[in-house]
Amino acid sequence: MNGELYSYFFGDHRRLEQLLDEAEKSDPINGTHYAEFRKGLLRHIGLEEKVLLPALLPRLPSGMQPVVDQIRRDHAAIGALMVPPPTRRIIGALRHILNKHNLLEETERGLYDACESLPANEVEAIVRKAREAPQVKVMPHNSSPNALDATARALQRAGYDAEALLGVRPRTMES
Repeated sequence: MNGELYSYFFGDHRRLEQLLDEAEKSDPINGTHYAEFRKGLLRHIGLEEKVLLPALLPRLPSGMQPVVDQIRRDHAAIGALMVPPPTRRIIGALRHILNKHNLLEETERGLYDACESLPANEVEAIVRKAREAPQVKVMPHNSSPNALDATARALQRAGYDAEALLGVRPRTMES
């Protein structure tokens, strides 16, 4: 189904991709475009976590729980990638995860398709809340090694190879 909900969230994915493309075109990375991408992506994740998923979970279609679980792990990893200052590696990791993540949401029987099957009044309410949601406030980037290590651990928990994506081997809690 490609209804209003699907169109809104799919369109937001494309808008965010364009902002990231613009940020990455320059050297160094364009901070203004990246800041807009970062705010927009965190807002988008917030909408999915606070509006879409709570509406869907009570009526989750059969077999969809593993998809929702991965979406949530991806959200944590993506959020963690928003903490350190942007680098080419950070952007590469974001693109890698977002490419896989967006498939879980955009494809037939994905998150957006499942949400479109909710009662029409609920779908309308979700879209209205999404359109009316304010921009998010973001904290400054954290460039400490501990922040990058925490980011690498979040990627690992989501099932991604942090060392390959970021060039960082996450420390264990004992080290």
